[in-house]
Amino acid sequence: MKKKLIVAFSVLSFVTMFSQENTQRFSLQEAIDYALEHNRTAKNAERDIAAAKKQKWETIATGLPQIDGTVSYINNIERQFPGIDFDGDGAVDIGAKQNITPTITLSQLIFDGSYLVGLQSAKVFLEISKNAKEKTDLEIRKAVINAYGNVLLAEESVQILQRNIDVLEKNLYELTKIYENGLEEEESVEQLQITLSGLQSNMNNTKRLKDLSYQMLNLTLGLDINDTTVLTDNLLNLAVDNMQFNVFDTGNSVENTIDYKIANNNKVSKELLVKLEQSRALPTLSGFLTGSYIGNNEKFRFLDNSQTWVGTAAFGVNLNIPIFGSGLKSARTQRAKINLEKAKDDLTETEQKLKLQIASAKSDFKFAIEDYENKKQNLNLAERIEKKNQTKFFEGIASSFDLRQAQTQLYSSQQEFLQAMLDVINKKAELETVLNTINN
Repeated sequence: MKKKLIVAFSVLSFVTMFSQENTQRFSLQEAIDYALEHNRTAKNAERDIAAAKKQKWETIATGLPQIDGTVSYINNIERQFPGIDFDGDGAVDIGAKQNITPTITLSQLIFDGSYLVGLQSAKVFLEISKNAKEKTDLEIRKAVINAYGNVLLAEESVQILQRNIDVLEKNLYELTKIYENGLEEEESVEQLQITLSGLQSNMNNTKRLKDLSYQMLNLTLGLDINDTTVLTDNLLNLAVDNMQFNVFDTGNSVENTIDYKIANNNKVSKELLVKLEQSRALPTLSGFLTGSYIGNNEKFRFLDNSQTWVGTAAFGVNLNIPIFGSGLKSARTQRAKINLEKAKDDLTETEQKLKLQIASAKSDFKFAIEDYENKKQNLNLAERIEKKNQTKFFEGIASSFDLRQAQTQLYSSQQEFLQAMLDVINKKAELETVLNTINN
């Protein structure tokens, strides 16, 4: 028996330690920082930047010296004439059965207009990848704030519902005793039972939503959805902390917003495509230096020290001049210019939409703050009304219908106030995302 207890305590200790290791605690800012590092989408965006850097070097390397080596081996199975020794040294010079030629070639691009445009394009592509990462981080930050707030909303809702249920169960117990003594009508008891049943149903649903909210938060953070996560901030403090009016002082300039940067990148890339098509009409110049050794023999003896090798070397340049392409280059250039005009209009459209989004986000955030204050006052009034009606009911002045109506109004006000706090947090995050002004 003693051994069984020792084993049981050991297993329990192991399970407790394992559970603690998989429990992570986060404030909202800690959750944001963690997600920006571990969220799978954020990691892929970081990989895109790394790939863009490699592509940039790939483009640069095409204009740097290139060295290639080849080895050519020929076995003349059938020959029209036998090998001939011109030097009289015993080495077969021409018509040998076997031939091997190792060659090394150095090539260098001297001038190519498309290469110069390619260098500019590689830089722009890297900038696009960085802007995409910034856009991803902004969206992840907003997603974490929303998910974090939803968890806090569910937690607060569970606590409030539980308090309401406790109070209602106590009232129902007292009212039942009064009814059993013949001092109250059965309808009053039934009214409270209906209210209690509704609260219990809401409690069960809210608990399920709370579990889903935690899973959604874990997914956003980059954790396993079943990991245990503990949140250290609370909804009210976050709402109060986010009521910063200085964001209303920011202008409607959109040049620093990420969506504007992305649209501008698109315009610049289209400008480079026009330059690329225009550069195709320019000549290209490249040079090369090649050297090789030729070995001939009747048998495969090329590894012997006695094998004679004949060296050759050559230098040259290649000049490619476009002369006539039946309008192909002109059509490509015109098409690139059309796409550039479209990109310019898209940039203007993006600028106008962003100005509207900023104005709308400021309005929504201002309304969220006003709605918070309104819902806070309504909750205080609903609490006083419910308390008065409860007192009147047990004194026999108010009906059970009046009490239930006051209770329903209180429960509704409680949820509306919780939602108002969450709206302040979310609308602030939305405004910061549009403005690309993150205040840690």
